[in-house]
Amino acid sequence: MYDRSAELYDAIYSFKNYEEEAAKLHELIQKHGRSMGNDLLEVACGTGGHITYLKDNYSVEGLDLSPKMLRLAKRKHPDVVFHRSDMVSFKLKKHFDAITCLFSAIGHMKTRRKLGLAVRNMSRHLKPGGVLIVEPWITPQQWRKKSVHANFVDQPELKVARMNISKTRGRLSVLDMHHLIATPNRVEHFVERLELGLFTHDEYLDAFRRAGLETSYDSEGLMGRGLYIGTL
Repeated sequence: MYDRSAELYDAIYSFKNYEEEAAKLHELIQKHGRSMGNDLLEVACGTGGHITYLKDNYSVEGLDLSPKMLRLAKRKHPDVVFHRSDMVSFKLKKHFDAITCLFSAIGHMKTRRKLGLAVRNMSRHLKPGGVLIVEPWITPQQWRKKSVHANFVDQPELKVARMNISKTRGRLSVLDMHHLIATPNRVEHFVERLELGLFTHDEYLDAFRRAGLETSYDSEGLMGRGLYIGTL
């Protein structure tokens, strides 16, 4: 996953305001958390965009499955501890005051069972009174088949056009992400497939409640996809 596109990730998602999102996360953690510490784990941390600003208030660690994403994150944050694992099976010898799983990374759990296992595993790593914040992927009701999407990068020595058509297979959203990249040395094309689970609002709530979390929902969230907030 993201083996070909990791180096392009920050350029493609340069529109994200990580500073503003980190400020909202801090506000929510202060509101819902009761453990009073500042240890934070970012699950599916990617290249570490949020960590840049979360470090202002927290002792942050990051976790991701992609070695290339972790390499980029470590380059940005040599002072941060990173772990390579998936969100279902990671086992750290530490508990945290806050755990975040953002930008719809939870969608990589393709089944309701995997969703539940991931939420439960993250909740196991919380201190009593700690808070879990998950930014969901869109729901089946929101998903639109055959909708057309594109992102563009226009830098002096890097041009990227990334396009896809939304497809569905059962309860999975399928996105074949076509990348056309131009640099001073060459033009290349590759395709990466993303398959993300489509879960209902009630299914997310059920996963949180089964993990023993007091749960609330912020309908706006960081970028209109909402946030599930659970306190242990």
